[in-house]
Amino acid sequence: MLRQIIKIDEEKCNGCGLCVSACHEGAIGLVDGKAKLIREDYCDGLGNCLPACPTGAITFEEREAAGFNEAEVKRNAEAGAAAQSTAHSAAEAAKAAESAKATEEATPLPCGCPGTHAAAIQREAKPVTKGDARQGDARQGDATQAKQEDATQARQGVGSSASSTPQDSAGLAATPSQLMQWPVQIKLVPVNAAYFNNANLLVAADCTAYAHGNFHNEFMRNKITLIGCPKLDEGDYSEKLTAILMSNNIKSVTVVRMEVPCCGGIENAVKTALKDCGKMIPWQVVTISTDGKILD
Repeated sequence: MLRQIIKIDEEKCNGCGLCVSACHEGAIGLVDGKAKLIREDYCDGLGNCLPACPTGAITFEEREAAGFNEAEVKRNAEAGAAAQSTAHSAAEAAKAAESAKATEEATPLPCGCPGTHAAAIQREAKPVTKGDARQGDARQGDATQAKQEDATQARQGVGSSASSTPQDSAGLAATPSQLMQWPVQIKLVPVNAAYFNNANLLVAADCTAYAHGNFHNEFMRNKITLIGCPKLDEGDYSEKLTAILMSNNIKSVTVVRMEVPCCGGIENAVKTALKDCGKMIPWQVVTISTDGKILD
């Protein structure tokens, strides 16, 4: 039948998944990091997904398509709700059993999992030097060239940064960690952790620290670092990030993401949090290419 139905422009789609959540009928899904109309007969043509799209990738078109199957959509929704209810009941039962067992055994530590215990990490405050920058670049270049530069400095009477710094297996000065706190996962950090007070915040996609060789010195130095992967983690980060921004005096926010479309989710979550927190906080977005270059 000829009817109105949504159309998704894959070139504009950044894979954030907001339209999937907005479509209550379940017509849209993420396939290979892009939004797809996976069930034409589940699309009612009303366009609840349009305002949710941050890039304007969704529009209407009129074409031959399967009719809206309201009865099937309703059955699918009921089946999903029943499955969710069953899973919830099973989880509650397991939780009750675990609680009873815990009562019989020794009382667990009040801090819970040690990996989620909030702690600030003190780093020696020192300015970025040319030696620091060269160390980061040298890790991506040729080790022999770096050694030759050190030898030239020694002949000219310039102290080599490696002389007082631990060496790695290639003979290069080891780059010290710039991590300022624990934990680092967005979903694990406590909203009211003391280290958030007057902090410059870095919100980074997991892959960025692996792609860019000098990530610690260029992005993490003197910042509180939060990481996540919008494609692999369940749920949206924006609510947690909004709570962090509202509850603490955050001085600035830097977002570091990869160039791949699915990484747009972490950028959009930060933008939503900045809008919803009710504060004017300076922010910037830096994009890393898949071969480790800074694109913007």
